[in-house]
Amino acid sequence: MINLKVNGISVSVPDGSTILQAAKAANVEIPTLCYLSGVNCAGSCRMCVVEATGARGLVAACVYPAAEGMEVQTNTAKCRRSRKMTLELLLSSHKKKCLSCERSRTCELQRLCLEYGADEDKFDAEKPNTPLDTSSPFMIRDNDKCINCRRCVAACKNLQAVEAIGAIGRGYAVHIGSAFERPVIESPCVGCGQCIVACPTGALIEKSDVDKVWKAISDPDKKVVFFTAPSVRATLGEEFDYPVGTNVEGKMVAAIRRLGNVEVYNMDVTADLTILEEANELIDRVVNKKKPLPMFTSCCPGWIKFVEHNYPDMLDNLSSCKSPQQMFGAVLKTYYCEKNGIDPKDLFVVSVIPCTAKKFEVTRSEFDYDVDVAITTRELAKMIRTAGINFSELPAEKYDDPFRIATGGGAIFGATGGVMEAALRTAAHILDGKCELVDFKEVRGTEPIKEATYNVAGVTVKVAVASGLANARRIMDAIKSGEKDYMFVEIMACPGGCVNGGGQPSLPDSVRNWTDLKTLRARALYNYDEASEYRKSHDSPVVKMLYDEYFGAPNSHKAHEVLHTSYVPREKY
Repeated sequence: MINLKVNGISVSVPDGSTILQAAKAANVEIPTLCYLSGVNCAGSCRMCVVEATGARGLVAACVYPAAEGMEVQTNTAKCRRSRKMTLELLLSSHKKKCLSCERSRTCELQRLCLEYGADEDKFDAEKPNTPLDTSSPFMIRDNDKCINCRRCVAACKNLQAVEAIGAIGRGYAVHIGSAFERPVIESPCVGCGQCIVACPTGALIEKSDVDKVWKAISDPDKKVVFFTAPSVRATLGEEFDYPVGTNVEGKMVAAIRRLGNVEVYNMDVTADLTILEEANELIDRVVNKKKPLPMFTSCCPGWIKFVEHNYPDMLDNLSSCKSPQQMFGAVLKTYYCEKNGIDPKDLFVVSVIPCTAKKFEVTRSEFDYDVDVAITTRELAKMIRTAGINFSELPAEKYDDPFRIATGGGAIFGATGGVMEAALRTAAHILDGKCELVDFKEVRGTEPIKEATYNVAGVTVKVAVASGLANARRIMDAIKSGEKDYMFVEIMACPGGCVNGGGQPSLPDSVRNWTDLKTLRARALYNYDEASEYRKSHDSPVVKMLYDEYFGAPNSHKAHEVLHTSYVPREKY
C-alpha cells in the first residue's frame, strides 16, 4: 500500500494505483471522457487533469501513477480552466443538436459542459457535415457528434476482438470509421452494440423502431403483442432512477399495457422452450453422432454473426435452435394465430430486448420475419416517457395468458452462464430422471471464461462458458487446435451476458467506472430464479401445453419446422 493525499484527504491505495483510483478511494470525483473502466485508458481527452507533487504541469489522473507521499489537487483554478478549454475546443466542431439528440438526457459531454460553464461558441472552427451512416438495421453513426475519445474503438477491439472500426486520418482530420471508409454494414460488425454503450455522446445510437410500434398500436386492423427478454426486468428501472439491479418486472408489464391496446407476454417462456429443444439436440448429438461436438448455444445473434464471419467451418457446431426471440415470433405467428383465428399478417409482434444485434436478427430471411420489430430497453423507456406514464407510481401487474408462466431457468438466460445452467438442469433430468440437481454454480459468475465437468447417469459432460467475443475467440481457437475438448459451450457476445447488452440503459461514467453492473444485474435474475415456483424448464406448464397442443415432442418434425433454423457463411474481413 502507498499513502498520499487527495485534496488534503489522506488515503491508502495499492501500489500501482492511478491518481484516479486514489481519488475514488478518497471519495473525490474527477471528470473523465475517454476513460472507461475495463475498456479504454489512454489519457487522451485531458478532462481528468490534476496537479500533483513531483509532476511537471497538469497530468492525466486516469494514467498517472499515484506515489508515496504525493499530494494531489483535483479542483484548482488551473485544472478548471484546462477542462473548460478542452470542452470548448470539443464543442467548436461538434454538431450541437442537443435538443433532439437521443443522448440529450445522458450525454457525458453535455453534462460536463453544463458543470464547467463551457461556451459552445468560444472557438469558431469549421463545422463538419459528414453524412450519417444508416446502412445497418441496428445502428446509426453520426461522426459530427464524435469527440474522438476512442472508447468505441477500444470496446470493439479489446472486449470483442472484432475491430470493425478504428481511427482514420491524422491530426485534425482524424475520424472514426470502418476500413476503407466502408459503411458499417460492409464491415465485420456483429451488431453487439458495445460501442454504443461505450460512447459518451450521441455519435452512436441504435436505429430506432419506436415510430413503427406507435403506428401499429394506432392501427385498428393490427393486433399488437409485446414480449420482454429475461434481462430487461433487471435493467429498465435504471432508466427511472431505480438502483442498479432492481427487478421491476411488475411495473414494466403495467407500463407496456398502458401504451395502448396491447398484450404483454413473457419471453422466458421461449427461453424454456429453447432449453427443451437444445438439451434434446445435445443428447441426440452425443448418442447418434450425426452432428459434431462440441455443440454451441445459438441464442445470441451477435455471437452467431461472429461465427459466420470468422469460423464458417464450424457452423455445424451451432445448435440449430432459433433464439428465444425468434422462437416466440414463430410460436405467435403459427400456434397462437391458428388457435385464435388470426391472420399472421394482422399480428404485429414487438420484442423488447437488451440487444442491438436482435434488430439485425429480425431482418434475417431465415426467420420468415416472424418478429416485426425489436426495441431496446432504452427505446421502451422512451416510449414510456413519451406516453406520460409515471413509472414509479405504477402497480405491479402480471404478464398476460397464455404466455405468463415461465421458470427460473428461463429468467437466468440474461446472465452469462444462465443458458448453460438451465440446459444442464434439463439435460440431467433427461439423462437421469432421478436427478434433482438445480444449482450448477460452477458456471455462474461474471468471469470471462468458466469451465466445469459433470457426471450424469454415467455420462461425462464437459462444458465451457464465455462472454465477450474476445473470450469467444480464445475458446474457439483452443477447440480448433485440439487444446480443449468440450461437449457443450455457451457463448454470449456481450461481456457478462445480456444484462450488459448494447441496448441497455446508458449510465454515466461516474456509475460505469466504479459499479459492477454485470454482477448486480445478474443477481436480480438469480434471486428471481431462486424464488420461482418452477426452476427447471421442462417443468413449465406453458411449455408442456405447447408440446401437448402443437409440437408433440422436443425435436419433432413440427418443432424442427417452426423452432429450428440454419446459418450461412459470411465474408471474412
